[in-house]
Amino acid sequence: MTEAGNSGIFFNVTEDRDHVWETGPEMQVLDDERHADGKNPMTSAGSNYALHAPVQDVVRPAGQWNTARILVCGDDVTYWLNDVEVVSYTLHSVDWKALVADSKFNAMPEYGRRDAGHIALQDHGDVVSYRNIRIRDLGTRD
Repeated sequence: MTEAGNSGIFFNVTEDRDHVWETGPEMQVLDDERHADGKNPMTSAGSNYALHAPVQDVVRPAGQWNTARILVCGDDVTYWLNDVEVVSYTLHSVDWKALVADSKFNAMPEYGRRDAGHIALQDHGDVVSYRNIRIRDLGTRD
């Protein structure tokens, strides 16, 4: 990522809205040191954008590679940044519904309600590179 860069990784998004961020959660990809969103833990690198702050700041500086992992197992979602678990939450739970209702996403009726969908990478016009992307269906817990 270039200095002050901003991007994100979305999942369970659909194409029936104008923007993917209207339907699916986002793991924030960001240069925390130089981007304004990096000053707020809720919108910093590794966060579930605007809903869950990472439990630890482990992002590497702009110009260095970071590793990200998103695991969705049923309704349970976990994010790792640089091999550290930074966010964990449960979609469709009482807590999830309360967080969404008390956020900017409350005006988006489809936000975080899908059990499946597409993956999307955020484009804010910054140079951000992704490599070694792997998407695997690990089956269900049952």
